[in-house]
Parts: sequence; structure tokens; C-alpha cells
Amino acid sequence: MKVILKADVKGTGKKGDIIEVSDGFAKNYLFKKGLAELATAGGINEIAQQRSSEAYHRAELIKSYKMLAENLKGKEVEVPIRAGANGKLFGAVTTADIASALSKAGYDVDKKKISIKEPIKNLGVFEAEVRLMEGISTTIKVNVVAL
Repeated sequence: MKVILKADVKGTGKKGDIIEVSDGFAKNYLFKKGLAELATAGGINEIAQQRSSEAYHRAELIKSYKMLAENLKGKEVEVPIRAGANGKLFGAVTTADIASALSKAGYDVDKKKISIKEPIKNLGVFEAEVRLMEGISTTIKVNVVAL
């Protein structure tokens, strides 16, 4: 019997897969628990449309991330923070501070996508990596200045 999985089933398949299973397994387990439905022509077409739609949206997302990475490449953002007379900061510059400086510059980047090699605790220019998604990343310069 051909069924379309509505959820991931361990050892059987992932959500949206069209698989062949025994009649007893389908009727007594998959259908009763709501994990699958009978594979009809309409259901198969719906799954195909969903997959093509997801592929299109993913391609658009990758395209927009590549454009954002190209625009961010080599950019320098200024992060003002309180500092002592000798250039030591009161605290450290966090990825949230860098993300807010980027948003002021007109770039919407989540703080979780920004990484710094070591905590920034002095005034000066440092590098931060912005990883937008797997395979798409760029580096920016963070200029830490005193308030």
C-alpha cells in the first residue's frame, strides 16, 4: 500500500515521503496514529507542489543572503561604548552590540549569525564574521570607539 507520511517515522521515512508499506502496518499503526494518509493522485500532486515551492523559496533566500553578504563585505561599523582613560572598556563588545550597529547602518542581521574570535575589551578596529547560512559568510570590521 502506498502512503504519504504526515510526520517523521523512525525507520520508515520522513514527513512528505511517499512510501510502500504493508497493509497491516498502514492500517494498524500509521493511519491510527495519524502519521500517514493514503497516497492518492491529488495528495501526490500536492506534495510535488509543496516541494517545488520550498525549493523556489530556498533559492530566493540564498540569493538574498548572497546579495547581503556582498554588500556587507569589508564594511566597517562603529560601536560606541564606555571606556576608561587607558582604552580599556567597561565590559566587552558583544554580538548584540555589533548587530544593533549593523541595523543602524541599514542591515538586518541577527546577533546569532555574528561571531567574534575573542571578546573585544579594548578600543580599536577588530574583525567579526557574519555567517548568514551554510556556505555564505563574510567579514566586517568593527570599530570600537569611546562614548
